[in-house]
Order: sequence, then structure tokens, then C-alpha cells
Amino acid sequence: GVMAMAIMSGAFTSQAIATAFDRRNGVLRFLATTPLGRSGMLWAKVAAVFSVALIQLAAVAALAAALGWRVSPANLVVALPAVVLGVAAFTGFALFLAGTLRAEGVLAIANILLIVLVVAGGIVAPADQLPAGLGAVAQFLPSGALGDAMRAALIEGKLAVLPLAILAAWSVFFAALTAKTFKWQS
Repeated sequence: GVMAMAIMSGAFTSQAIATAFDRRNGVLRFLATTPLGRSGMLWAKVAAVFSVALIQLAAVAALAAALGWRVSPANLVVALPAVVLGVAAFTGFALFLAGTLRAEGVLAIANILLIVLVVAGGIVAPADQLPAGLGAVAQFLPSGALGDAMRAALIEGKLAVLPLAILAAWSVFFAALTAKTFKWQS
């Protein structure tokens, strides 16, 4: 759950807020004119978030190991698809918000959504341990799918196919939505 929350906060909240304020201040418009281009810049953001996520996960794993957590290296490899799809889904969601709403609105919405998804979206507790109606919804949210996929990989050493498929669907959805709606300046 902690590793899923690290992915979500880094890929979603920080990217949404930073990109929204870059957009408001005209930074995105200038960056879009570089040889990287507009789509290249968005993909570079995803790659940067993925790199930061790997560093965050290494730090969390090292701290957890120092506190007595033991995990098989094979389980870490099994968790990699969840990390990649989680970063893709939440970065896409972040770029969608940042590219369509005012910066102040993104600041409020991103922080509120982070809290709601962590508490009731399947990150802190697995979706099957949430109250019946909430658990049924949470398992299909990107947060619930990420939490379930990370728990299955790191605790059981299993590749959770349904949660990974849900994350992949969210990734494609948010990428398409961002491509259609992203505005480079306010």
C-alpha cells in the first residue's frame, strides 16, 4: 500500500500541480517549441515520473528492509508491470487535469482526490476489505487496481491480471483524453 501510494502521489498529485502552474505561467508554451515537440515533452514527463518512481520505490524498499521487511527479488520483478501501468495511468490523469483546469483548481482537486483515493480507493486497505459498495467500486478505480496489483506481486508473488488490465485500460483512457483536451496555455 505504501509503495502504491508513493507511485500515485508522485505520478498524479505532483505532476498535476507542477504542470498546471507551468501551463498558467506560460512555461509549457515555450517548452513545446523545443525540438522535443509537444508530444515528446509529454512522453518525457512520463519517463521522468517513472524514473522518480523507481527511486522512490528503492528508498521505500530499503527503509522497509531496514525495518525487517523481506521480499523475494522475483516478487519485485513481478511488481514491475504494476509500477509501469500505475505511472502511466496516474500521469495521464494528472496531465488531463493540468491541461484542462485552472492551476488553482488543479491544486485543490488533485490534493482532495489523493486523499480520497488513498483512504477509500483501495490503497490503504485492499478493495475486498472495504465496505461492500465501496469495495466493488474501488477495485475498478486506478488506485484500487494499483494497490491490488502491488499487493499481489509483493506479498504473494503473483501477477494480478485483472488489476493490471484495469490499469492498462485507465492508462489508454487518460492518454486519449489528454491528447484530445490538453491546452498548452491558460
